[in-house]
Amino acid sequence: MTTHTKTDPRPAVVLLHSSLSSRSQWATLMAEQEANFRFIAIDLLGYGKSAFPTEAAAAGYTLAHEADAVAAALASHLDAGEQFHLVGHSYGGATALRLARQMRERVLSLSVFEPVAFHLLPAADAGRQEIEAVVARINAASTAEDATRTFIDYWNRDGAFDALPEVQRHRFTNGIAKVKLDFVALLGEPARPADMALLDMPALVMAGAKGPASTRRVADTLAAALPQARFTLTAGGHMAPITHAAAVNEVLLGFLENQRLIA
Repeated sequence: MTTHTKTDPRPAVVLLHSSLSSRSQWATLMAEQEANFRFIAIDLLGYGKSAFPTEAAAAGYTLAHEADAVAAALASHLDAGEQFHLVGHSYGGATALRLARQMRERVLSLSVFEPVAFHLLPAADAGRQEIEAVVARINAASTAEDATRTFIDYWNRDGAFDALPEVQRHRFTNGIAKVKLDFVALLGEPARPADMALLDMPALVMAGAKGPASTRRVADTLAAALPQARFTLTAGGHMAPITHAAAVNEVLLGFLENQRLIA
């Protein structure tokens, strides 16, 4: 990760990863584009090298807890008041939406890939009902491994979890407790589509052509609610920023480069 200096001319780009992932998911993007952008990849709470949320936070976990932690981490990378471009995938995308509302004056642009901001969908929406059924199965699972299998298979395909190497299955299973908190925060977030109108910066909303109905509904809703949003479908499904990184990064970098040119 590149440390910021006052003479660094590269635009700052903050990267937020998905649940059960870490800042390392952006490694290829960062390595290939280090000359053009000053990337700041943050480990969300409970993932990578970031500590699990405190008991006080876990008792009533919210996206504000997550966004506040990101803001605190950014203080060591950015000057006071320094502006940045914000990118998020899945849970990182939902966190990015919350962070952008809290730090509106500092966010130059917003790019999200299938943000799991299910709070934007009404209770009767089929996409929200679909994900709530998944959450119910996760919470009802008799073991952590069964809960993790439900989570991984939903976002990928049936059998995806069992096809993983044992060490990876074990690592994912160890993270399922934080995944459950992520869903608490997502479904409890009070923001609605009307609140997204406040995010009037240039925005890119991406979705995978093979993604699930729940996040496609969120992406469509968000793209309609953001005043300056551009919507793009990419190859792959919900995990396309990892499984189809080249295709997703091409769209993302095109957007970021355009923002640099018009700045």
